[in-house]
Amino acid sequence: MKTAALFLLALVAMTASEKLPAAVPVPVAIIRQTQVNPDALGAHSSDFQAENGIVFQFSGSQGLTGGSNMIGSWSYPQADGTLAEVTFVADENGFQPQSSLLPVAPAFPHPIPQFVLDQIEFARLEKERQQREGNRA
Repeated sequence: MKTAALFLLALVAMTASEKLPAAVPVPVAIIRQTQVNPDALGAHSSDFQAENGIVFQFSGSQGLTGGSNMIGSWSYPQADGTLAEVTFVADENGFQPQSSLLPVAPAFPHPIPQFVLDQIEFARLEKERQQREGNRA
């Protein structure tokens, strides 16, 4: 009975959602867009800016191992009005972004909380106890 009621409720919800107007995407004007395809040496670049504040640009060339090395940046306005900015290098060492938005691991060695040290000590004592009991058997 509960399954039938749940099924009926889901069916009504799906039917009602089909009658709701779909969100219409707002077109965003492209202010600037240039692209330079790779030349004989592999040099290439792209530059893009949209009306809503999104900016993306990069340039690159062929790397030592045949891949593409690139440097670039992108930015976009955030809901609070600040500008989110990311710069990057992509080369033989991988993708390396830089931004104040990215999380940063704590410096190591960082202080180990006392509760962690207590748990490690408890585990050591427990292991010793189990070895003593196992040796008696």
